[in-house]
Amino acid sequence: MPELPEVEVVRRGVAEHVTGRTVSAVDVLHPRAVRRHVPGPEDFAARLAGRTVHGVRRRGKYLWLVLDEDAAPQATEFVGTADAPGEALLTHLGMSGQLLVQPVGTADEKHLRVRFAFADGGPELRFVDQRTFGGLALADQVEVGGVLLPTPVAHIAPDPLEEAFDVDAVVAKLRSRRTGVKRALLDQSLVSGVGNIYADEALWRAKLHWARPTATLTRPEVRALLAAVTEVMGEALQVGGTSFDALYVNVNGESGYFDRSLAVYGQAEQPCPRCGAVVRRDAFMNRSSYSCPVCQPEPRNAHR
Repeated sequence: MPELPEVEVVRRGVAEHVTGRTVSAVDVLHPRAVRRHVPGPEDFAARLAGRTVHGVRRRGKYLWLVLDEDAAPQATEFVGTADAPGEALLTHLGMSGQLLVQPVGTADEKHLRVRFAFADGGPELRFVDQRTFGGLALADQVEVGGVLLPTPVAHIAPDPLEEAFDVDAVVAKLRSRRTGVKRALLDQSLVSGVGNIYADEALWRAKLHWARPTATLTRPEVRALLAAVTEVMGEALQVGGTSFDALYVNVNGESGYFDRSLAVYGQAEQPCPRCGAVVRRDAFMNRSSYSCPVCQPEPRNAHR
């Protein structure tokens, strides 16, 4: 599933192409793509027609288009300000969702689910989703901690790339948990945007085993881990994120290249870039965890 860097790459591309433009028509080709919009596909399309996009924002793995007809366009913010609540088009990419910008008349993608046409006659915005685990929905916005969030994601914690991210608060909360450190990193109510890939990479950089009990971590260790999370996601963002297949692409259909820089994730049986030991793979929450047995020794009181 796309994590913060991949979603932020998409957000930037969508913001560049649709901010300030007015939707003229919406064609819902598969109702499952808007299943979270309870009133249904017809209501979804009717309520979007004539609306102007005034910004594209993100928190963690979610992104949304701000639809406030009275607000001035704002294209570059991760989250909104608290002065114009408005309505938002909330998007979750799921496992295979894509937001693509295509010239009018381009042949439909095999798994095209929703098409947005604009009043200026320019390029369309298309939601393509092979597995239909992602989706779109209109939602009101609510102020949380001085920023505006769509109500369905109001419980999601700030992510490490936001100004609202409070390192001291996260350090205290993480150390108070009674769980393994990787489970804590994946808890979106604690810190958002981190998934399996960047959790493993950050833990390797911080030299912490994924099953280390959070209660045993010192404040400096947690700070180093959060710094590693921010660092690795920032590096991934610079090269377009991590793309293991053709499903993880930006709005132009281009893949990211951070998979070439992964130290441990997906590198089982390969040498650790730091010490040369063989990277190991462990089962974790119906997924996998990758670590170096030398750089990241398993604690006796491992919390699996």
